[in-house]
Amino acid sequence: MAEATQSTSAKISTRGRPKTRVGIVTSNKMQKTVVVTVSRRASHPKYGKIMSMREKYKAHVEDHDYPAKITINEGDRVRIAETRPASKDKRWRVVEVLEKSKNV
Repeated sequence: MAEATQSTSAKISTRGRPKTRVGIVTSNKMQKTVVVTVSRRASHPKYGKIMSMREKYKAHVEDHDYPAKITINEGDRVRIAETRPASKDKRWRVVEVLEKSKNV
């Protein structure tokens, strides 16, 4: 009986890990929001051809020096993570900037 309680306490469920994506910032013209384009490659289910697909996500940027300009620029490579809804379209947040754009 004691072993059963120990095994259940060890299996305390958590919400799990949030989904993460790596993409390129395509727009930073909104306040506290950037648009991130995530590209991926997958094979067609029937024909097997490798296709490249992309999806756009609106991600929340928490800048402590707001209302100054967002420090993430277009072309930057960022990691975004899934989070609770921040608005109608925003369900992602910027976790880190992996690589700064060379166009600046």
